[in-house]
Amino acid sequence: MQKYDYIILGTGPAGYLLAQKLAKTDKSLLAVEGGLFGGTCPNVGCEPKIFLSGAVHTALASQQLVGRGIDQAAQLDWDQLMKTKKARFDAWPAETKAIYEKMCDVAVGYGKFTSPHTIMVNGQEYQGDKIIIATGHRPHQINIPGKQYTHDSTDVLSLAHRPDHAIFIGGGYVGIELATFLAAAGTQVEFLIRSDRILRGFYTKYTQEMIAILKKRGLKFHFHTEATKVEQTKAGYLVTTNHGDQLKTNYVVDASGRVPNLEKLDLAAAGINYSRKGIDVDDHLQTNVSGVYAMGDITSQSLPKLTTVAELDADYLYRQFEQGETTPLHYPTIGTAAFAFPEIAQVGVNPDRANDNPAYHCEEHDLSYGSFYAGLNEQDAKLTVVYDQEHRLVGASEIGATAADDINNLVPVIGLHVNHHDWQQNVLPIYPALADKISGLLKN
Repeated sequence: MQKYDYIILGTGPAGYLLAQKLAKTDKSLLAVEGGLFGGTCPNVGCEPKIFLSGAVHTALASQQLVGRGIDQAAQLDWDQLMKTKKARFDAWPAETKAIYEKMCDVAVGYGKFTSPHTIMVNGQEYQGDKIIIATGHRPHQINIPGKQYTHDSTDVLSLAHRPDHAIFIGGGYVGIELATFLAAAGTQVEFLIRSDRILRGFYTKYTQEMIAILKKRGLKFHFHTEATKVEQTKAGYLVTTNHGDQLKTNYVVDASGRVPNLEKLDLAAAGINYSRKGIDVDDHLQTNVSGVYAMGDITSQSLPKLTTVAELDADYLYRQFEQGETTPLHYPTIGTAAFAFPEIAQVGVNPDRANDNPAYHCEEHDLSYGSFYAGLNEQDAKLTVVYDQEHRLVGASEIGATAADDINNLVPVIGLHVNHHDWQQNVLPIYPALADKISGLLKN
């Protein structure tokens, strides 16, 4: 049996960053991967998504400017866009695998525990002094008759030809983003939403405004509606709902959420505690089994499942393992965004929470009057900021074409507790842009 100082299960952003750092030490390291090398983000997640959004956002922005300096809106060619995407991304898994093979030993296959510090890959056992689980999330699959006819986000991000009509089951950020992309190319889109909300976790007022904007663009929403069956027909598919309605479509997307990749690990063999939310860890990212750790999306922590969070975990574990870090992991102020069109982004205290708590108060700013937003004809662009009782800026939420970049201006302001005096003394941002307004947002 081969023995290693470290075994990392999963080669996504968290595993990649930790492997890079550990490879520079004199410790032995094994990386294990049963799926795409590099994980979800660079292959079938945030990287290809943001690549596609460049063309999608440009096309949709041009529609807003017809008659305002643009004669004709841009037409999105989905087939050409996907060919361009594939040319960039299809080689990444093999390239990432080659990088790993230069850094450390690699085992191709799914690893499962046979004891607390032993894993098996394709019948071969490996022992690790420290084992780090970083197997991430995958798309959830609804358990209904005909589920085999549904497609997930990975399928959509590799869809060579767009369908004429698509039904999305679910209204989380993955569904809203991908539906925006397809609709921009001409696909008729309908949503089945089990509640009355989309984009849970984001400011409710702005998610409702997002619905109104998408409806104007022709997307349809069926609220308090669930799919109960999918049937294949000669013309495509028939989706039956809990209300008894039968909806015809060419393509069904299961966007019902994401779940942790737990099943193939056989955690019970190692006595590792977990739940449907993921693997339980302490404030040092250690499981209940000494020397076994988990990081990134696979943990059960109530944190946004983001690449940035996963990489923060990896950096912390390296410092703990190799630099003697003993303090608990501290998570900083985290910015999040949904890259639909318009975008929704936020940081810090959510206005929903602030509105229900007398310790906070909110102020909304209509951004549409600013020359930049008016130039884009961004009539719905709004920013809500949250203050605590000491008038410190503690949260912000925005809807608008540039919401993610705008909120990123406020992440360090909130995270570093910058006050009005410090900002005026040390910062003079570019004008005109949202950052030049920050001085007016700071009150303490």
